[in-house]
Amino acid sequence: MDPETGECTKLLVQAVHPAPKTNQIRIKDNIRKIPKLSVSLFRSPPRSVAEALLWPFKFFACSILLLFWPLDALPGRESFTGEYPTYLMNYWGQMWAARSHREYSRFDKLRESSPMPTPAGFIATVPSVTRALHPRKLVIYRDNTWQHCEDPSIIINYRFIAISYRQRDVFERGTDEEGKKREEEQRNHFIESVRETTLQCGMQAYWLDLECLGKSTEETNIDVYRMADIYRGANFTLITIGKSDDEHSIQSWKSWGGRVWTLPEALLSRELRYRIGVDGPVLPITLHELANKAYEHYSEETAIINAYSGKDPLERLERLTLLKSAIWRRGSAALPPVAPPKDVEKLILSLQPQPTAIENPSYPAERVYALMGFYEHRIMPSRLETELQALARLSMANDNDRMAERMVSMLPYNIQRQACWYADNDLFGSQLWDIEPEIQVAGVTENGALVLDGCRAATIRWEDFPEVSFQTTESFRRDLAGKIPITLPGFVLYAATWMPLPSYLSVGVVFFSCAAFLLIFSPILTAYSMSGRILNTQPWLIGVKGALSPDEAADRIYGATLSNFPRLSYTPSGSLFSRPSEDEIREGLQIQYEEARALQRDDVYTLIDTYSASIYYFTAERPPTVCLFTGREGGLGRFVLCSENCTANELHKETVLRMPSYIQRAMNPCDWVAIG
Repeated sequence: MDPETGECTKLLVQAVHPAPKTNQIRIKDNIRKIPKLSVSLFRSPPRSVAEALLWPFKFFACSILLLFWPLDALPGRESFTGEYPTYLMNYWGQMWAARSHREYSRFDKLRESSPMPTPAGFIATVPSVTRALHPRKLVIYRDNTWQHCEDPSIIINYRFIAISYRQRDVFERGTDEEGKKREEEQRNHFIESVRETTLQCGMQAYWLDLECLGKSTEETNIDVYRMADIYRGANFTLITIGKSDDEHSIQSWKSWGGRVWTLPEALLSRELRYRIGVDGPVLPITLHELANKAYEHYSEETAIINAYSGKDPLERLERLTLLKSAIWRRGSAALPPVAPPKDVEKLILSLQPQPTAIENPSYPAERVYALMGFYEHRIMPSRLETELQALARLSMANDNDRMAERMVSMLPYNIQRQACWYADNDLFGSQLWDIEPEIQVAGVTENGALVLDGCRAATIRWEDFPEVSFQTTESFRRDLAGKIPITLPGFVLYAATWMPLPSYLSVGVVFFSCAAFLLIFSPILTAYSMSGRILNTQPWLIGVKGALSPDEAADRIYGATLSNFPRLSYTPSGSLFSRPSEDEIREGLQIQYEEARALQRDDVYTLIDTYSASIYYFTAERPPTVCLFTGREGGLGRFVLCSENCTANELHKETVLRMPSYIQRAMNPCDWVAIG
């Protein structure tokens, strides 16, 4: 998107070594030729005999140019606005799910057009469920027989145990007739063992997903929504692990601990007991003992366990982040996840008002639903959404944590192609709680992109170095020196007018002498007028493909000034290439430029920020054209560099830089943008 015209144009990328037959072009700048030539004559003495011999010819050429184009030596014609070029694009599409109920949400509209039927005996409507004091269904021992009960008035009178297991530890799924028959026998044997154990423990009710998890879409959604309440409300949770060859069944414990749901099942339970095999004795176990046996990443799981046991409380966001990391490391449930439907609308409209049986109880967003039990506000599960859509909805429902907003500012090891905002880690070594977001998620699109509000944005210029305006220290002498060469054509004209007249020959000689003086000294006066310390520079973000040194970049920007002060510097911690100095002065080391240049890869880029006078090196799959300010971390701002496609209506995160927070004041607020 051209920031000046608002039109969609082909992206031209200036490159250190442009590749032929591509959109890459040679580096060029828009500095006016006469001031640049005048300054180059006096910036440094000739370094060789050839340069010394060539110097008088350059001086004479500069004088002649000033004679015919004197106005070109005046100070910069570009206005000094103090703001980066504005980003003109915005997200204009509809959202799949919106934070505000006043916004149109395709997900909500489709649910309204075909409302989910409520199971028999379930009083509350599906969207109104918040917390459950009892399970929707229990298996109860009454009148000397086991009964499946869904009557809340009966369920509330029974204490129950919840069963946690891994499917392959208790039965094997069959594919042929013989295998299915064996599976049915193993299932029944497992259920009978659960019933015997329940009675042996002095209980008369239990919850087992094989029997209590709903068989219809609406029942399953409600049960998954209330899963955390089931394990919170159980008298204790009975863990069943398979037998193994080792003495303490450590492999079986690791197998059980690698399942998505077992972590929340254990953490949310009042008490834990276990048995090895379906016929083993029931023994108590603590969370710490369980962590030693069942969890691979012991240190992280122990931190979570200490937080939930009250021994070493963690901040809420840190605790939830560790929980998410632990759950995401685990495998899916026994059955493979269902792929998200291609045509959601047709699928929803095809739902019948009666409960419909489902063959596969797993969800594409299963891990999100396992995590949401630890949040105050939950979302109703749905097979119509992807994992990232569900995570965005969960984040919007719990705005205090702002997990999705924080992820936008992170630079993950691998940026996802379809949902580049998502991040499990950060190459800068920061955690979610280290980032203070400056944006808010307004919604999520059907493609999984986040719609962001509150961004400040600036466009990145790639086609060339613009003519950059800058302010120097005020000086009457420099202003006068810059205006004197303008009078050179006038003196030449007057000398040419009076010289042919004998009576006015002396007048013509005077004007000719003045013209000759100005012809000789105009380059010197012009160069002097361009000297002085640079105080402020018009904000620009300028991109170059390849590694460009600060001196080379400064010549393209400040090539028409004699200022001896540093004009561009390396960033000490702004990019992954940054190397900070160990001296008393905080500054970046030149080694970052040398490392970036030595890579000789096609994905290395340079970004020059004229406002903070800093230079950054980074890698990206595509040249980013938009810079978004999204948060703060470690005393610097988090700026997300995004590539752009005019027709896609979305931006794609290419990299993240840590730049001074104050530069966001020179960025204009923009409308909604979608990061996808």
